[in-house]
Amino acid sequence: MVKIKQQKTDPTILTAVADYFKVLSEVSRLQILTCLKSGSMNVMELAEATDLGQANLSKHLKVLTQAGILSRQAKGTSAYYEIADPMIFEFCELACDRVSERVLQQAASLKALRGKTTFFSTVD
Repeated sequence: MVKIKQQKTDPTILTAVADYFKVLSEVSRLQILTCLKSGSMNVMELAEATDLGQANLSKHLKVLTQAGILSRQAKGTSAYYEIADPMIFEFCELACDRVSERVLQQAASLKALRGKTTFFSTVD
């Protein structure tokens, strides 16, 4: 068997990766990304599509833009947002696939447990 030498990862890089995950850990931000999958939208369109208030939406758009996930383009009196790197969708799909697999496995395990008598139900 071939041993693979594990490399130390620079803590600065790990911090940046953790920060990136923090940006994606908010449901509202994932909603915004889902809306923008079909193309650029302005704030009013995004507010309508996500049911987020304008102040809350603006806060999330700022975070996503600062993280480099979205780009912002001014067009007339509106600002349009779009995905800066479409690779984000592949990343999200991978995560969703893994999470949904795990949830389905856990649901099957719970269903199997319900069919068995537990310790607490047999003790008087």
